[in-house]
Amino acid sequence: MAEFDYDLFVIGAGSGGVRAARVSAAFGAKVAIAEEHKVGGTCVIRGCVPKKLLVYGAHFAEDLKDARKFGWKLDGKPDFDWATLRDNVLAEVDRINGAYTDTLENHDVEIFKERATIEGPNSVKLASGETRTAKHILVATGAWPHMPEFQGSEHAISSNEVFHLEKLPGRVLIAGAGYIANEFAGIFNKLGSKVTLVNRSDVILRQYDQSIRDRLLQISMTKGIDFCFNAEFEYIEKQEDGSFLVKVTGEEEKEVDLILIATGRRPKTEGLGLDAAGVALDDKGAIKVDEYSKTNVDSIYAVGDVTDRVQLTPVAIREGHAFAETVFNDNPSTVDYDCIPSAVFSHPPLAGVGMTEGEARNQLGSVKVYQSDFRAMKNVLAERNERALYKMITDADTDRIVGLHMIGPDAPEILQAAAVAVKAGLTKTDFDNVVALHPTMAEELVLLR
Repeated sequence: MAEFDYDLFVIGAGSGGVRAARVSAAFGAKVAIAEEHKVGGTCVIRGCVPKKLLVYGAHFAEDLKDARKFGWKLDGKPDFDWATLRDNVLAEVDRINGAYTDTLENHDVEIFKERATIEGPNSVKLASGETRTAKHILVATGAWPHMPEFQGSEHAISSNEVFHLEKLPGRVLIAGAGYIANEFAGIFNKLGSKVTLVNRSDVILRQYDQSIRDRLLQISMTKGIDFCFNAEFEYIEKQEDGSFLVKVTGEEEKEVDLILIATGRRPKTEGLGLDAAGVALDDKGAIKVDEYSKTNVDSIYAVGDVTDRVQLTPVAIREGHAFAETVFNDNPSTVDYDCIPSAVFSHPPLAGVGMTEGEARNQLGSVKVYQSDFRAMKNVLAERNERALYKMITDADTDRIVGLHMIGPDAPEILQAAAVAVKAGLTKTDFDNVVALHPTMAEELVLLR
């Protein structure tokens, strides 16, 4: 008889856990996975996928308005129905959940649709009370929204619940300044809500280049989004009509219909039983791992946001794949965390890869910066004054491109290809030697001066 029930037991069927389970099974391992919600994790169920679909829906507000300048006759004011968008998005989530489940089952991965906790280095307990053993345990439970506590904080919601609203709120207050806060600010603003964004500091999207984030702030304010900086919640009071009275420091009381807290996400390790196995956590509650995603306990590994290395879905997928290669294919593999591209699907979207100008000056000293500040052709004809900004940072001594940042229509789609060049260590001269593809926005990348 086998010493353990499984070669691998995965806790959490998000992007990292599913990839690790599928690839490990393909290498011949006997694998089980436990998920207390839906298969697919944060990205598929309550994150980047449904949020991007809402972004697409919100974009039609401007597209329909601009269409008139392109000869399209639209009688009257376009009518938007929140319930239709919401239900179609949730239906797509269910479809993808089914596809992820089918993928696991097709690889003979046993799925437990219930919570699992760790009882020891090789033991897992299911919510049903049953215990399973495994030679290796992989924790891939992701992260969870951070919800601060203050008077009336129970009346606020997180990004988990925002996809299920019964109706579109007329007035929305969003707490935070990261990508979640700015993306939902753009979504609600374009769908017709009055949006106020509250932040504890005076900086949005701190990890992005200052020129790019300043441009987003300028455009957001022009679109009618209000910002309250250096402010924290004092209280929330629910009123008889169902609305809320909100007080933040330095501001008058404000009546709103929805309060969304988007102040970051924390590794979801609480109640997992990690202490029973002696798994070490850092001061933020994240699981400590080495370069091969192994914890201080030889049989237990962790990938994805629960380790708080880089909270991005593609990174979790790579970590899950590298784990499977290392443990079940005798091919020790690690993930390269250098020069990872990222994007914010705001209105307009922004994206970046490599060093910001500030980081480059601090690390390299001598740098050259090239910029293009322009209006997209579509915006010109639509008489929309919104301007795009592309920015390239190079090492002045070598001409190597160390950072590329942009804000404007389709910026993330353009940056994905350009990120390959930055990662490969190409130079500004390499870009200059490429003939422009005209007329496109992307051609600005090879015309920067």
